Parts: sequence; C-alpha cells; structure tokens
Amino acid sequence: MKILQILRRKFSSSQIRSTATPSLSSPFFYRQLYSSSNPASFGVAFDIDGVLLRGSNPIGGSPRALKRFYDASGTLKVPYVFLTNGGGVPESKRAKELGSLLDVNILPLQVIQGHSPFKQLVRRFENELVVAVGKGEPAEVMSEYGFKDVLSIDEYASYFDNIDPLAQYKKWTDKQDGNQSSKSKHIALSNDPCSQRVAAVFVASDSVDWSRDIQVLCDILRTGGLPGKEIAHQPPLFFANDDLAYQALFPSERLGMGAFRIAVESVFNAIHPAALKYTSYGKPNPSVFKNAETVLMHVLQSCHNNNQVDGRKQLFKTLYMIGDNPSVDIKGARQAGSPWFSILTRTGVFKGKENHDDFPADLVVDTVEEAVDYILSKECIS
Repeated sequence: MKILQILRRKFSSSQIRSTATPSLSSPFFYRQLYSSSNPASFGVAFDIDGVLLRGSNPIGGSPRALKRFYDASGTLKVPYVFLTNGGGVPESKRAKELGSLLDVNILPLQVIQGHSPFKQLVRRFENELVVAVGKGEPAEVMSEYGFKDVLSIDEYASYFDNIDPLAQYKKWTDKQDGNQSSKSKHIALSNDPCSQRVAAVFVASDSVDWSRDIQVLCDILRTGGLPGKEIAHQPPLFFANDDLAYQALFPSERLGMGAFRIAVESVFNAIHPAALKYTSYGKPNPSVFKNAETVLMHVLQSCHNNNQVDGRKQLFKTLYMIGDNPSVDIKGARQAGSPWFSILTRTGVFKGKENHDDFPADLVVDTVEEAVDYILSKECIS
C-alpha cells in the first residue's frame, strides 16, 4: 500500500474526488476502472520465469495479482498477455498449465512464447523437412503451426547410426527413447530422412543434450542439410530467443538458449570455412513488443466480445512490461518506446537494491503483486 500512499500525495486534492478513495479490491473500484462502456486504455505484459513462477511454483503473490484483472464472475476485464522467451509446448497447452498453476482462466491467445514468431515462416518451409530442437515437444509445436514435414532432433538423430559418438554412455536417454511411440509421431515422412535434405533448423526451446545437438547441428549445417555428405551451403537456422541466462529453481541463474547459440557458433566457426548465419527472435527484439501490442488489442476485443473496440481507432495509452531481466525485459521495453512502461521485479535475475545501471526500468519493485498494485492505482486516479 506504500505505492498507493505515494500516489495519493502526488496528486493534489483537486485531482481526487472528495469522497473516500475506494479500496482497490472493492466492486466500486472495478466499476470505475473497467466499465464495459469504457474499454481499458492500458494493457500488461508479464514475463513468466522469475516474475510469476520459479519452476512450477508461484512467486511474489502472482495468483492474487492476476485475479485482480478479473471480475467477480471470473471474466477478464484488463487485457494482459504472457510475454516469455520460454517455450517447448504449444501455446494452448501452456495456457492450460499456467491457468492451473496461477488459478485463473487463460486463453491460448494470451500466451506469446519465444517460438511463436516461427508461425510466420510456415509458408516458406511448409512442405520441406525441418528439424526442431529443444526440450518439451518442439516437433508438436511446429506441427501445430502448420509445418507438415518436421522431426524433433531426437527423432532425426535416431535415423543415423553412430551420429552421436557418446550415445552409448547416455543411459538417461533410454527412458526418453522408450516414450516415443514412433519416429514420425507428428508427420508422415514421404522419404527417408537420411537421404532427404533438411531445409531449416528451428531451436524452439533449450537444448537437453548439448553435445549431441551441437554435433548433429554442425553435421546438418555444414553439409547443406545432408549429414555425412560433402560441404555445402548452410541451411537457415532460427533461435526462439538469445537469453544468456534465466532464473530457475537453483539460486543463481542457469544458462539459456543464448549460451547454447554461442557454443554452436563457436564450434561451427572453428570447423567450417564460413561463419555461422542465424536469426534470433524473442525479447528484447522490438518486433516482439510490437506484436504483443497487437495481441493485447485482440485480447481487449475478446473482453468486450468485439463490441465497442475498434482496433483501428483504439490505442493503448500505456503498456506495462513486468520482467525480472534488465537486459531482456527492460531493454526490450525501452527500445520499443512509447507507450511501453517498464517495471523490474527483484524475484528473478535482478536482485539489486537500486535500479539497473545499464538498462534502468521506469519502476523497480520487489514483487509482481507490488507491480500490479502500482498499475491499478495509477490507472484508477489518472
């Protein structure tokens, strides 16, 4: 409540009604702020890891914070999205997981993952063989996007005898292989993958087996998509994000996809005559924030059943980015510019007492619940 007190002092009495200020949790507050005849003029983007969750555990009062964006009947009144560089599962499945963990109803539309922009590449590679790398269900993700000829790197590597010279020592892979009912779970391959050229590689989520994946990626990329063949032109390589580190259950940060990209690039450049070419998506890329603004408008329209909201005319006055990583969340919001307002929490990568030196946020708070307190207080009286 300290933030509310500060805001009250900041505004003169002429700017505040003479009646008592309503409780932030009261029905009157929501009627004032979220009248159906006045669609919200602001939206919120939440990072997930280190802001709302640590592993699968809610942190910072996140369930309570999110519930304040719904009315008593559970209807969403404030447009918000999850803007994460994470991934590995389809957005529909991630929405269900988040809804269960955070105890709110979440639409697949509200989930923007690092690999979500891969949808834009379907037309280019729709009927070509592509390999998907990462934890979770990377091939299922790509298949749901519309790619018709896709294999996970686990499946792809299994077609090549001895492609991983260390496979015999990786006893932990036996269980993983046993869980795969077939090598072509997601698609019906028209050709033997060993003789079919890989048109592109998509790193959708964090690599589980760095040694094998670096080896197989170098085999694919150096030979034009035909491992074991002669050196040829490199196929396109796409990374869902370039995060060097992220906050997980361990006290200090864990290496992320950006670290894996550095490893692949270093090895590839050491053994290949031409430097590795790749494209990285995810925050802090400004295009990610522009897309989030578009998605938030769609969420706003869904809140009002597409009534009273004209996406061509309705503009958000403020978009709040709540994150824990200064070099990713805050940098991205700052680069995106107006109307983005950055809020940095201390529950993840950032743990400093003051603001970050290189990428200072517009506001620094301890938890996501404190960030939501600030947002609702500010929007109520401004």
